[in-house]
Amino acid sequence: MSSILALALVLIGTLCSFFYIFRTTVFRQNHDKNGRKLPPGPRALPIIGNLHMLGKLPHQSLHHLAKRYGPIMSLRLGSVPTIVVSSPAAAELFLKTHDLVFSSRPKMQASEYLSYGSKGMVFTQYGSYWRTVRKWCTLHLLSASKVEEFTPVRKAHLRSLVESVKKSAVAGEVVDLTRKVGELIEDTMCLMIFGQDKDDGFNLRSLIDQTMHLHGLFNISDFIPYLAPLDLQGIGRRLRRTSKLLDAVFEKIIDEHVQGTDPNSLKPHKDFVDMMIFMLNQPMNPHDEEQPYIIERNNVKAILLDMTAASFDTSAIVIVWAFSEILRHRRVMIRLQQELEAVVGRNRLVEESDLSKLLYLDMVVKESTRLHPVAPFLVPRESMEDVIVDGYFIPKKSRILVNTWSMARARSIWSENAEEFLPERFIGSNIDLRGHDFELIPFGSGRRGCPGMQLALITVRLVLAQLIHCFDWELPDGMQPNELDMSEIFGLSLPRDNHLLAKPTYRLLE
Repeated sequence: MSSILALALVLIGTLCSFFYIFRTTVFRQNHDKNGRKLPPGPRALPIIGNLHMLGKLPHQSLHHLAKRYGPIMSLRLGSVPTIVVSSPAAAELFLKTHDLVFSSRPKMQASEYLSYGSKGMVFTQYGSYWRTVRKWCTLHLLSASKVEEFTPVRKAHLRSLVESVKKSAVAGEVVDLTRKVGELIEDTMCLMIFGQDKDDGFNLRSLIDQTMHLHGLFNISDFIPYLAPLDLQGIGRRLRRTSKLLDAVFEKIIDEHVQGTDPNSLKPHKDFVDMMIFMLNQPMNPHDEEQPYIIERNNVKAILLDMTAASFDTSAIVIVWAFSEILRHRRVMIRLQQELEAVVGRNRLVEESDLSKLLYLDMVVKESTRLHPVAPFLVPRESMEDVIVDGYFIPKKSRILVNTWSMARARSIWSENAEEFLPERFIGSNIDLRGHDFELIPFGSGRRGCPGMQLALITVRLVLAQLIHCFDWELPDGMQPNELDMSEIFGLSLPRDNHLLAKPTYRLLE
């Protein structure tokens, strides 16, 4: 009898335990341990949380989850509380109303390896160091005067691209637009940043692509730290290898500048590396008496990586996606060419001074960045303190993912045809790309918005305008527009999964 009673007590105890765990889990899914209301979200599993729900294309997986749980959704990725923002109204709360609270960056294994312990600008935590680096980069590379100073460089390289494509057109060859555009951006930015043509001795473009991909991966080591030594995904090994290769490239560039430094040099432009070499071993901000950060080689390399990655990646991805949509919608190409003929004529190339008059081109760029945002989650942010947003408690150290890809597909904002490429939707609209209109924030917003936005927009508009103005384009081998593969590769950025190929026909009057 006693054994039966003992067995019954064990069974009852087990059932009670399961009930308690279930009840606690459900309660805590919507409340923290102090009973404060968290945003709604799916139930998390032990240890891994919701990591299993991300899939191969996390921006799409979280888009579908947000349809069920709402525009402010709570997840737990491993041990990290994560908030997914999926509407313009919610984005405005996080990036404007409470911008300061959410202005920091989470510590990630990728930035520790690739950014020398987060010594660059993009992945650096919010504070006086970040503010100093941002001001410094803006002043010496991204200011309006610096962008204008390098107008002749952009013009010369783009003319060279047109001549190259013209030869392919005469020969009836198919052009790899992904490669051509990537090389154009790389050549131009190498002169702006490094003051020299790209070095064929190393493939910097490939290393930057790898860097952007690794930065965007959901690395188990970031979310379940005690598993980091196991490197279950092999990401740690890839980070170490990529970091070593990048370090060798930037060391070579710095050494060449140090050896060639001449205060009496008559170079037409002081490049970005010149300015940093001049500041080596000196305070970055001499007026900051509390924390006079000294710029060392690792700071220089981390900042160079940030500027190189952002400049190589952003513009090229926007241009190629826009071109992909133009090839799928021939009426858009025809309307663009009509606008270009009216503004430019058919006897000369497009100049940067023409861009402000090309209103339909502006709509095409907006629509392309809407459907194909460069960074589907922007760059992740981190809350610096506990805060209440829209009635929900957001704990300190929460990771914030702003799903711009999802926001672009909101039918309540963009109508029932939200997933169609339709530049005309911006006719009569005041929506801009500069971070003030939260319906469309491909460059982010607030304190951590992209400081290189102006340079990127000039580059994107000029390259698109020139290539559409000078050439008619068609898909190769009789491919139909609806047959063009539009698959994506997920990372910090969102490039095409395969290269874009097209056949040009020269159309300007000689």
